[in-house]
This record gives sequence, structure tokens and C-alpha cells, in this order.
Amino acid sequence: MNHSVHNKLVSFIWSIADDCLRDVYVRGKYRDVILPMVVLRRLDALLEPTKDAVMEELAFQKDEAGFTEWDENGLMQASGYVFYNTSPWTLQRLHNTATNSQQILQGNFEEYLNGFSANVKEIIEKFKLKSQVRHMANKDVLLNVLEKFTSSYINLTPFEKVDPDGRKLQPLSNLGMGYVFEELIRKFNEDNNEEAGEHFTPREVIDLMTHIIFDPIKDKLPPVMTIYDPACGSGGMLTESQNFIKDEEGGIRAKGDVYLYGKEINDETYAICKSDMMIKGNNPENIRVGSTLSTDEFAGTSFDFMLSNPPYGKSWASEQKYIKDGKDIIDPRFQIRLKDYWGVEDDADATPRSSDGQLLFLMEMVSKMKSKEKSASGSRIASVHNGSSLFTGDAGGGESNIRRYIIENDWLEAIVQLPNNLFYNTGITTYIWILSNNKAPHRQGKVQLIDAGQLYRKLRKNLGNKNCEFAPEHIKEIVQVYTSLEAIEREGESGIASQIFDNADFGYYKVTIDRPKRLKAQFTEERIADLRFEKSLREPMTWAYTEFGEEVYTNIAAHEKAILEYCEKNELNLNAKQAKVLTSKEIWQKQLDLLNSASELLAMIGTEEFSDFNIFREKVDAALKKLSNKLTSSEKNAILNAVSWYDASAEKVIKGITKFAGEKLEKLLNYLDSKEGQLADYGYFPTGKKGEYLQYETESDLRDTENVPLKENIYEYFLKEVKPHVSEAWITLDATKIGYEISFNKYFYRHKPLRNIEDVAADILALEVESDGLIREILGLGIGADVLMERTDV
Repeated sequence: MNHSVHNKLVSFIWSIADDCLRDVYVRGKYRDVILPMVVLRRLDALLEPTKDAVMEELAFQKDEAGFTEWDENGLMQASGYVFYNTSPWTLQRLHNTATNSQQILQGNFEEYLNGFSANVKEIIEKFKLKSQVRHMANKDVLLNVLEKFTSSYINLTPFEKVDPDGRKLQPLSNLGMGYVFEELIRKFNEDNNEEAGEHFTPREVIDLMTHIIFDPIKDKLPPVMTIYDPACGSGGMLTESQNFIKDEEGGIRAKGDVYLYGKEINDETYAICKSDMMIKGNNPENIRVGSTLSTDEFAGTSFDFMLSNPPYGKSWASEQKYIKDGKDIIDPRFQIRLKDYWGVEDDADATPRSSDGQLLFLMEMVSKMKSKEKSASGSRIASVHNGSSLFTGDAGGGESNIRRYIIENDWLEAIVQLPNNLFYNTGITTYIWILSNNKAPHRQGKVQLIDAGQLYRKLRKNLGNKNCEFAPEHIKEIVQVYTSLEAIEREGESGIASQIFDNADFGYYKVTIDRPKRLKAQFTEERIADLRFEKSLREPMTWAYTEFGEEVYTNIAAHEKAILEYCEKNELNLNAKQAKVLTSKEIWQKQLDLLNSASELLAMIGTEEFSDFNIFREKVDAALKKLSNKLTSSEKNAILNAVSWYDASAEKVIKGITKFAGEKLEKLLNYLDSKEGQLADYGYFPTGKKGEYLQYETESDLRDTENVPLKENIYEYFLKEVKPHVSEAWITLDATKIGYEISFNKYFYRHKPLRNIEDVAADILALEVESDGLIREILGLGIGADVLMERTDV
């Protein structure tokens, strides 16, 4: 569908809204009428030529065959489609026989709607069209709207027509319908101050995706093919894929049947998609409505090809309960197992942050790939994403684990970066991910990154945010670069670039580097005073004690209202649990007991300052034993934390002794590829006794992490990059995580050196001369501006 036809059709449809619906609907609600009427007219126009045949079949079934229920197969054969209408009406007949009575027209219109087959009735229901018909009839505009949509000067069918003046009217394909739908949605939402949630995929992007997906295996396509889109929208990607592989001119001609499957959450776009499936003769039952993430509609089904442009930046928080139970993933589509640094396989998180669920759609497609046992060619996937899918998420997090799962299974073939402003309703940078579970031998273990961000031609007129497009030669060039798996350096400011990487190039170890805790300690009245208050509620408890004194221990309930009012007035934003703790007599008494225990320790140990926390801790333990004070571990730690502080000159705090001897020590050393003397670099320090190693407490404030490429040795990296700068640091191997990220900027960015100052100065001087000459020409006709100003005393 060319842009002029598209713009003309959108303008015509928009004029219907403006001419007929103004003052009846607010502008943002025009869509409630326009979209269903466009779909209805498409279906109605297709049924018009066979209307008499359907009525004859209906009469036969009713009068001669004596059927009590309609034989749907007979009616569908008569209509020529997988849908039909048993009422005597068409939209044209409704218009032609209409009187001035809107009520009669409404009754006929509803009879017409009720005459449709069940699959169309569902579409009508999703659009809530009956209520709109009643509203238009009550406002006396139903006939006007009907007149517009039955105009012979507009063609909403997928077939070419001729208007009364003999001019050809271009057909409205599924893709064209998608463009019209997107433009109307944009206009409706602009008028309603809303942002369009749908991002229609441009024709040339679909063309690129289909070439990349089908071209490599065009000579060995399966005899029967299934294509799936988990976020199918109006169905353009599905129908265009079908058109592509059935296109003889394109060099691909599928011999067998092609079955299309999809799911869409938006009722309007679902209705449009389903209607086009019926028009094209595809099975509309394979298109489902609802959330793809909440329900596995096609559980147990796998597909040959999957193409999608899932929503990005869209929260899936409301669907979490269907996917996760706490930390446990309950939906098998998103369950994965990965090996940790030690090579132990375990369940891994495969859910991205709740604010963006686009990678879950990719996992949905991955879960529906055909195994090689089911299909010799496996499955191929093309999915559009924004940049966050490439690098968002830390090592061990959901996004990183999904990338790791895909890459380590060697399913990722390539990623293509697209130009900005290529899409209709968004200007952000987008990427096409290409996956296959049956890579060609020369692609195995490899990932190709293609930067086509500078490969485009400008549009003469913007379509929403879309201000550029791929020309056919651009698509051909990208496909050729992808097919040949070649590395290409970009020439100049434009053109294409490509690089080839090993799978492991995108992985890294996130290594935790720790340093020992060094503490000084001293008991003083000031340091233990804060033990009177629970740490997280120190401010309100301090105020309450200052205000009410010892009554907080004897009658806290009497002051509950005043304490909570203070918290509200000072915007402390306490939750219900904190409010309960703050006004609990038991908590106040617990903190007082803790303070009294610390006071007893102060009396016994004194106010001496210790530079060795290990000795100080031993004295505290001995004192507690003498006092027969059985503090819990957390209570003792609260006291120790209150009277100690970090000091670089203090002694290291000992955590304990670990024993590695015999076979256990040998196994550890073999795994680490280290000698026994190097165990200190992993936090195990020899005590002098055979097989015993000292471990120190770690100082969390000094903890750091290093991202070490998978292809590098962690220990060698540590010796080179860390040890020379922090001699007492060590590697905490148990905390090591593996992450994966893909950065196009890292691989394709080329630094442009700054121009030298002489060139910049020369350009400035040249501009001054040019501007001076322009002023002379305007003001003085050759007389210098300075002379002219002097003469006129300006």
C-alpha cells in the first residue's frame, strides 16, 4: 500500500468521524465507532456478491431439508468464506431502504448483526458495536455514518475496485489495514492526550524479517508449515509471512499448507486480526485473545517459524502471579537451568524486572521451538526488541540469565540494529533478534552483529514518528551480509557494518573482591545510649522517649495516638508493621534490656579502647559468661556493632578456621589450578598448622566487583588488575556469578578526533567575513556597515 493511497484513505475515514460524530462523541472516542465499522464494512463487502446464494442455501435448509439447526458448512460454501450472514440485510441494503426513522434503522441494523456467524459475532462483541449502534441511533447519526461507509468512492476490501467515475480503487490488504489502524489510533490518542500502546511493524521491517527467516532454508522448507506470533496485533506479520513464502516472484513457493497462529491481548486489534484471518481463508480459531504471559494458550504445541514485535517497556506486574510463586517460577515456559561457576547445574531466574516483559515473549517463543526429532529444520525466530534486552540486568539476574540461556544453547544467530524513527509510533532504536535451534555448521558457536542503523532513506512526509524507511536495495544488502556471515567495516558516515563473535565473547564473570574487616572497639555511655531504640525506628522512638520519659515502658498505649500523629506530621511513612512495633510495650522493654546488658558490660570491661577486635570480643564473651547473661546472637551483635567502628590501622577481624586436607585440598587446588600458597588470594590464609586456614570477616563497605571476560582466567586477571593496587584483597569465589550482555556501542562506536584549534578558528573568521559582506549588501549596497552606521549616528 503506497503512502498516497494510505493517506487518502485515512483522511476519508477521519472525515467520517469529523462530519458525523462531532458533538456526539468526544474526539478521543471516535475510535469506538470508526474501527469496528471499518472491519464490518470489509466483511460486508466480501459477502455482498454471494448474498443471494446464502439466502437460497438458507431457504433450502429451512424448507426442503428441514434442518432445525443451520448446517454451517453449507452456508460457508455458499458465502465462499469461513463466515456468513443469514439476515436479509447488507450494509448497502440497510442504507438504500432506510427511512427517517432511526429506530427502524437501528432494529434492522441489529437484525443484520445478529445474522452473522459465531466467529463474526465474537468480533462484534469485542468491539461493543451494538451499543455504539444504539447510541448513534439515539443521536440521529446512524444513517449518516452508514452512508459514508457504503460510499462507492472508498474501498475497504482486499480486492481492487472501480469507483463510479471509472477510477481504480486500490485494495486494502491486511498490512494496509494495519497502517490505517495505527494512524487512526495515533490520531485518536493524540486528541485524547494518550500515548498509543501499539507499535505497528512497518512493511519493510517485516520484509527484512521474512527474508532472514525463510531465505536460508528456502530450498528445504517443511511440507506443512506453522507460523506463530505471540503478540500478533492486527495480524500483519502473520499474513505477510504467509504471502512471502507463497510468492512465486520472490523465489519462494511453499508446496504445502501454511497455518497461522497468534495471540493478542487488545480486543480491538484481536478483532481486526481475526477478521483478516477469515478474509484470507485461514482458520480464525488459531487466533486467541488474552494475555500471552498469563496463559499458555498453545501449551504442548511447537512451531516451525515465529515472528513477533512484542511490547517493550510494558509492565507485567499484574501477570506475575501466573508466572511466579514468590521466588519460584511455576510456568514451565520460563523455567531454565544453568551451571554456576563451580559447574553445578541448578534452577535459575528467567524473569526480567516487572516493568518490562519483552524478554518473556522471547522465552515464550523459545519454549515453542521444534526439536530436531520433530523437524529436521528445527525452528527459526525473528523478534523485535528495544535496547534494554541487550544489556539490562546484572549477572545472575533474569535478563542476563535469559541472554545466557539462549547464547549458551547456541540459538542466537544474529542481531540487526535498525535505524531510529523507523517505526510508526516510536522513535527509539530497535533490534531484530534472529534465533535458530538448528544453526548451519558455519554459524555454530558464532553470533553475528549487524549495524544497519545508518542504512535508510528519508520519507518525504513523516508518518507519525516514522521519518525513514528501508529501500528494497537496503533489505537486499542486509540479507546478503547476514547470509554470507561476513565482517564489514562501515565506510564513512553511512552504510552497513558487521562483526562476528564467539558465543563466549558476550559472557563475563562478575567476581567479588573482598578486603578484611578492621575494627576498633570501646564501651562508652554515649555509644551504648542508642541501644535504647530499635535501629530502623530511631527517630520516632527518640522523640517518644524525650516527650514521655519512662512512661514509654509502663503505659505506651496511652501515648500511641500522639506518637503516630508525630510520625504522620513528619512524613515518616511508617507501614502497619512498623507502627505496631513502635507502640509495642514488648519492643520498648526488649531495647531497654539490651541497653542494661550493655551497661553491665561497660561496668565490667571499662572504657579502654581496643585496636584488636578479636581480643575485645573474647572479653565480652567472658564477661557475659560471668554475668550468666544469655544474649541471643543478634542481641550480642547489636551491642558489638554499637561500640565498634572501622579503622584501617586496626587488626583484622577473624571469622574462623577452615580445614582443607588430603583429597579435599587436592580437589580444590586442582579446580582452582593453584598452588597451596595461593589460597590466600581466595581468602584462605595458612595458620601454620597443616590443612588449617584462617578466614577473616569482610568489610562490606570496601567490597568491590570486577567483570572478567569468560575467555580470561579469573586468577590471572586478579593478579594483574587488583593485587598490585590492593595487596590484602582476595577473591570470594562462592559469590562469583556469570552474566551476558551485548553492547552495540562497544563494538561499533568509532571515535572521531576533535578538530584542531587552527581549523576551528579559520572557520569562525570565514563566517565573520561572510556575515560582514551580507550586512554590507543589505544595508549599504557596497558601503561598509561601519561607515553607514557612523553616518546615521546609529
